[in-house]
Amino acid sequence: MPANSTEKYTRSPYLVVQRDHAVRKDVYGTIGDKVVLHAQLLRGERDSDTCVVAMHPIGSPGYLPMFSGIARAGHHVIACDTRYSNGDSALIMENVLLDLGAVVKDAKERLGYERVLLAGWSGGGSLMMGYQAEAEKPVITQTGAGEYTPLADTQLIPADAVMILAAHRSRHHLLTDFLDASIIDESRPHDRDPSLNLYSPENPNQPPYSAEFVTAYRAAQRARNRRITAYAQERLSDLKSSGRENEEHCFVVHGTMADPRWIDRSLDPNDREPGSYLGDPRLVNDGPSALARYTTTRSWLSQWSFDTAQIDAVDAATRVTVPVLLLENSKDDACPPSHPKAIFDALPGDSKQLTVVEGANHYYSGQKEHLQSALGHLGRWMNENGFAR
Repeated sequence: MPANSTEKYTRSPYLVVQRDHAVRKDVYGTIGDKVVLHAQLLRGERDSDTCVVAMHPIGSPGYLPMFSGIARAGHHVIACDTRYSNGDSALIMENVLLDLGAVVKDAKERLGYERVLLAGWSGGGSLMMGYQAEAEKPVITQTGAGEYTPLADTQLIPADAVMILAAHRSRHHLLTDFLDASIIDESRPHDRDPSLNLYSPENPNQPPYSAEFVTAYRAAQRARNRRITAYAQERLSDLKSSGRENEEHCFVVHGTMADPRWIDRSLDPNDREPGSYLGDPRLVNDGPSALARYTTTRSWLSQWSFDTAQIDAVDAATRVTVPVLLLENSKDDACPPSHPKAIFDALPGDSKQLTVVEGANHYYSGQKEHLQSALGHLGRWMNENGFAR
């Protein structure tokens, strides 16, 4: 983040994390036997005993206007990559929790912050809620692939609060709702069932969709996710049974932007415009930029499988006891409004707040006034909960 005449910002050094007991080496973000993370400390001249830690499973959150805005408002922000900053094709969510744990530890022990607030935007929301749940009441003992994870032997440091910002509940729930249900054979992805193809003029089901069609479509999406999971598990089992347990199998998932919500705005309604956050869903559905297009067996089982992925904000919420703020954008075209509501309902106790920023889209694209409104909500919540020092 560039400095200007009135603000001074500093950049933290690389964070180096030692993993002593990993059975299988993760080549992403590693130098020798160390995992290397890059973080930025965004702050003004005023000291603080509190910092906001921001992280997304892929990509650095430092470039997002939300987090530079929090820093410009006078708060300290650590924006950190994960080891998978170059892409999520081999991402293991259990490893991402370890990466976040290293940042929280560094903030507390080296930088000396007394209090840490986790801030998860979009795909970072489930990461933050999953981390806090594991820090308060750990339950994960293996990866989604059923393999050893150092997370089982690591005591994560709990944060003091969590902010869920324009976020969905999990990567595997979101992808399942995006899967093209008309693909019934992964080996023939372009032979599609016209009665389930949202983009086919031959489909007798047209928007507004009937409740019966939506139910059948959602069931077909889950069935497809489970077929891919079975395929990933079978390929992994084949590798292990042939003595190749350290090898990996990669594959392509076609048709991953076919959510009926993108066409029928009466489903899970909010103020969003037609289409998806990545553009025309008809094009994105088979384009290179959609979710989970290229993946590995272990990554699918850890982050995309409806049945084996373990990091889900709704499931995690029941184990979280610290204050939680959920910020929803009323024109969000990426994160369905039912997701923050489900997270809010799952949180125990009264230390929770759900706030809607009216008129805001997912990225606050072209919406400086809406971004300022969101920052105002964050600032007031932090003040009310004693986190503004």
